[in-house]
Amino acid sequence: MTELRKRKGIILAGGLGTRLYPLTLTTSKQLLPVHDKPMIYYPLSILMRLGIRDVLIITNTGHEHIYYKLFGNGSVLGLNISYIGQKEPKGIPDAFILGKKFIGDDPVCLILGDNLFFGNFAQQLLVAMQYTMGSVLVYKVRNPSAYGVYHANTKTILEKPKNTTSPWAVTGLYFYENDVIEIAKNLKPSARGELEITDVNQTYLDQGKLMVQYLPEGVVWLDAGSHEALADATALVRTIEARQGFKIGCVEQIAWQFKWISDHQLAQRAEQLKGSYGEYLKGLLNDHRPNNQKVEKDTQTREL
Repeated sequence: MTELRKRKGIILAGGLGTRLYPLTLTTSKQLLPVHDKPMIYYPLSILMRLGIRDVLIITNTGHEHIYYKLFGNGSVLGLNISYIGQKEPKGIPDAFILGKKFIGDDPVCLILGDNLFFGNFAQQLLVAMQYTMGSVLVYKVRNPSAYGVYHANTKTILEKPKNTTSPWAVTGLYFYENDVIEIAKNLKPSARGELEITDVNQTYLDQGKLMVQYLPEGVVWLDAGSHEALADATALVRTIEARQGFKIGCVEQIAWQFKWISDHQLAQRAEQLKGSYGEYLKGLLNDHRPNNQKVEKDTQTREL
């Protein structure tokens, strides 16, 4: 793995999830299944592939313990994961205010907990990680009025414009310097009563400090915050995994490949998760071991 600039990572997993009612009346949206994994696995896998090991999950107050049950302190993945409860949705930039102590003096990468990316855009991610200002990724969509839209000719980003000539939506993956905390603090709520990430991005643009990168054709970006998009995400993951035999967003596999966890730790996780998912993790070890030594027969691992 290329040595990357150190950043803190934030996953924003709050909000009421009203577009998904009644599914989200009793649970956090980012815990809903996308095929065989909770939705939050997918954004977490992006942060991990960027080499980010210090992660803050911001969720609704009262949901922190559910995420803790899933990941604990992060050690099962070789990470340091902490949690903050958000009493009420105040907009994406509120994550930087709530996470001020966590961010400290470091630059930060924030990803929305309902965003799923798939495809080859490693070069764009590498550039964004190393850039010493702000960076966003934009994606060509057929319904740009549902998103923040980037207009290259005017160097502006407009939030959900009714009429727009630009198809380029700003995705939910953002890279900023430490000054984003003060920028967020100085924002005024929009007409809908929330702080807008578009205003953060426009501030960076106005200062000449925002790099906008275009995601190439063939890359998939989904905001899985509606019933239709959630179904699309599930269908995408299921189809690719069934056809090609590898798992998308498998955070245990990433941690093991990066040597953040050992063979023994992966085997323990496989036993804990059981089922077809646990069998997949065991298969990673079996393929990696010499002489077809099977995990089930590894008495040394079981005794440790």
